[in-house]
Amino acid sequence: MADSDDRRVYRGPESGDAIALEVDGRQVEVGEGATVLDAARKLDIEVPVLCHDDRVEPAGCCRMCLVEVEGQRRLQPACTFKATPGMKVRTDNERVDRHRKGLLSLYMADHELDAEARPSERGVGNKLREHVERYGAGPSLPAVDAPRASRVDINPYIHFDPEACVLCGLCTRYCDEVEAVNAITLAGRGSATTIATADQKGLLDTSCELCGGCITVCPTGAMTEKASLKHDDRKAEKVRSTCNFCGVGCQLDLHVEKDRVVRVTAPPPGTTLNDGNLCTKGRFSYEFIHHEERLTHPWVRGEDGELHPASWAEAVARVAEGLARVKEKHGADALGFISSSRCTGEENYLMQKLARAAFGTNNCHQCAAT
Repeated sequence: MADSDDRRVYRGPESGDAIALEVDGRQVEVGEGATVLDAARKLDIEVPVLCHDDRVEPAGCCRMCLVEVEGQRRLQPACTFKATPGMKVRTDNERVDRHRKGLLSLYMADHELDAEARPSERGVGNKLREHVERYGAGPSLPAVDAPRASRVDINPYIHFDPEACVLCGLCTRYCDEVEAVNAITLAGRGSATTIATADQKGLLDTSCELCGGCITVCPTGAMTEKASLKHDDRKAEKVRSTCNFCGVGCQLDLHVEKDRVVRVTAPPPGTTLNDGNLCTKGRFSYEFIHHEERLTHPWVRGEDGELHPASWAEAVARVAEGLARVKEKHGADALGFISSSRCTGEENYLMQKLARAAFGTNNCHQCAAT
């Protein structure tokens, strides 16, 4: 499944006068300004969406979340329609079901939904295909002849497949409203509309911070990581961990396949302190884990001037002897200790304790502080 999730906890407004309404025959109260989607989620009623994410302003453009509101002639988008006192909403009747199936038929006419082809190539799931499997679709429609211009982007991280894009605009809205960098935008008209940059520049030549937030919110995997294209995410085990590149403590999910980390994603919004966001380091700087040049054991320089493999005991003893000689000859403040953001918080603590308690100097630093 894509990083974002339809079924999230209620995050609607809690302040202001409580508004009582009815959703599928059940009473619920929400805060002033809450939407029908907020009310449904508070009751743990699933309303399918494609273009909605809790971190950006709702747009109501995918029409997947249309529901029936008593007194309204047309179906209304649950993500933008404000709750009012006494409102009665139906999310699962025949009219809503007919709309969903018809809409999904239209989407299917313009998108390849082969579960064993394109989604597995992108390394992620496809929420559009999941909606078709859950809600069904109407009659099969002729394929839409609307090729979208592809573009080559040499950036090392983000891949875009225009044929998988449903033009929900989530990636552009996230880039604008959350990251505030406006690196990508909707370009073109009609069936040729696609995601692009100003003057079709590569992401490296734009204001893009390569945070990968566009990947997080994309519901179909049209935006995904280049490094994970060859992996099928459905075969990977997901392990929750803490990013160690700085002191914020962002939570992340490591996708592990055959004892190798093949992808990093953020937990769903509202579940951890980083609210589903990651920076470029947290999301993409994991390949060092299995890099062929990564040191896996200590090396010490011998009398011949060359480096040789050594045991940890030998290496620690050599370091201690060298530091002690410097302190004895030049004083403790001639020493400096630098730890790495790739170490754990406990390891970084021990480094500064080694500097201060063992060698008597405050000359200690950590690369994440720069």
